[in-house]
Amino acid sequence: MGDYAVAAPPLVSLPAPPGRSFPVRRIFCVALNYKDHAREMGGDPETDPPFFFMKPAGAIVQNGGTMPYPPGTNDLQHEVELVVAMNMSGRNVPPEKANDMVFGYAVGLDMTKRDVQTELKKKGRPWEMAKAFDFSAPCSAIALKTRTGAIAKGKMECRVNGQLRQTGDLGSMIWGVPQIIHYLSRQVEVCPGDLIFTGTPAGVGSVVKGDKIEATIAGLAPLSIEIG
Repeated sequence: MGDYAVAAPPLVSLPAPPGRSFPVRRIFCVALNYKDHAREMGGDPETDPPFFFMKPAGAIVQNGGTMPYPPGTNDLQHEVELVVAMNMSGRNVPPEKANDMVFGYAVGLDMTKRDVQTELKKKGRPWEMAKAFDFSAPCSAIALKTRTGAIAKGKMECRVNGQLRQTGDLGSMIWGVPQIIHYLSRQVEVCPGDLIFTGTPAGVGSVVKGDKIEATIAGLAPLSIEIG
């Protein structure tokens, strides 16, 4: 094969044990996966099926990094989420086999232009410009999976400048990790390097330049970023 016509994009990766890097292929996100947040956003958690959207791999912000405040919004909001890192390919994966495909877990932030999202929803248009913008996916290092079953519970919090904004438990997810992988694999082939952001609890709120965000999930290293 000849030379590329333009410079090839750099490979995006996250730190992973022991001293390795996890290459990020794609980022899938589950919307409205906690009942309190679904109601907070005007959804119906009793009837709405899983809904997925995507972010580009280039949206990753490393732990301890600075996320530039994005253009085109006056309401940038935080959403703390459990991130699942995949290590195998599969289609139509049954829930009982889903954990075999998990490499590990991380803490992520699904940063959202809420005012843009609200207007797009009113017009029935896709959410990409509210969700998939540059630097919209801060993520911690990947912690290697250490249990035979998928993570099903654990306290999660998000603090801004030390003030608690979000608190919840992974046990409150409408769709657990095995079900998320199952439903996603019915629509696309899940592949090694894919990340899945699994949804956020209630309490999402706005941040401004200079704010420091710390997101934590029990058993995982915290994620800290600054809005620059």
